[in-house]
Amino acid sequence: MTSPAVVHSDGYFADIGVHVFPMRKFRLLREEIVRRGLLADSDILVPQPATPEQVLRVHDRAYVDKLTLGRLSVLEEALLELPYSKQLVDASFLCAGGSILAAREARTRAVGINLGGGFHHAFPDHGEGFCVFNDVAIAIRALQHEGLVRRAAVIDLDVHQGNGTAAIFRDDPSVFTFSMHDEDNYPAIKPPSDLDVGLDKGTAGAEYLAALERHVPAILDRHRPDLVAYVAGADPFEEDQLGGLKLTREDLRRRDRVVFDTAASREIPVAAFLAGGYALKLEDTVGIHADMVEGAFQTARA
Repeated sequence: MTSPAVVHSDGYFADIGVHVFPMRKFRLLREEIVRRGLLADSDILVPQPATPEQVLRVHDRAYVDKLTLGRLSVLEEALLELPYSKQLVDASFLCAGGSILAAREARTRAVGINLGGGFHHAFPDHGEGFCVFNDVAIAIRALQHEGLVRRAAVIDLDVHQGNGTAAIFRDDPSVFTFSMHDEDNYPAIKPPSDLDVGLDKGTAGAEYLAALERHVPAILDRHRPDLVAYVAGADPFEEDQLGGLKLTREDLRRRDRVVFDTAASREIPVAAFLAGGYALKLEDTVGIHADMVEGAFQTARA
């Protein structure tokens, strides 16, 4: 089996000052997976920014215009929970392009991983929860438009429910949305996914993995997607500042392998995205994301 494609650009970084979202993790992750010998730095693919046309298949023109012209209201910026800058907008277009590239590459290489993305809280008409554009939806829509996939399944294992993704695909039977998350956590209002599994605060690995091993094969067998979009948040980790679940690093490694192995056994390509991660120690967040990438390579070699 061919090795997974890995996508990254230093342009994913935007200076947001002192903030709980660790923008440095994108570059540190790149360095970590190269250090682990998973691939050479020169093998990492460089994306182009998503085009306005690609973004507008998901987001409203009025919202995109506000972003590009710097006209977000105080309320809209507060909802986004990030300080507005042109650099942030440029990074968001580029990261969405990275997710499109990862999804395209997944079709020929079984797995494509964007070392960024997973911004599942962005809605068509606004951003929220550190998410400017919903790159997961943008990537799915791009591949559908190009005739590369018809059906997709979103497997969202960030600790927070994928509210934006659920809303975007609410009336679209071609995209199945699944979110397993800490129920009593952000967002307060959770538009229904096709399947939501809301877990109690403090849920540990055994219960989490049992649920995952039950649901993921059933979803793939029932929906039969041409692509799995895997939102691989690092924030179910037991020491995450914004999470309430109690998964260990080993639990998270097993979680990732459930997704990659289940998809591989059915020959369904996977596009994976980082999403959240707010561990007390940045090296833990970077390590969890690197473990996810390593898990994809392990599945490819199995």
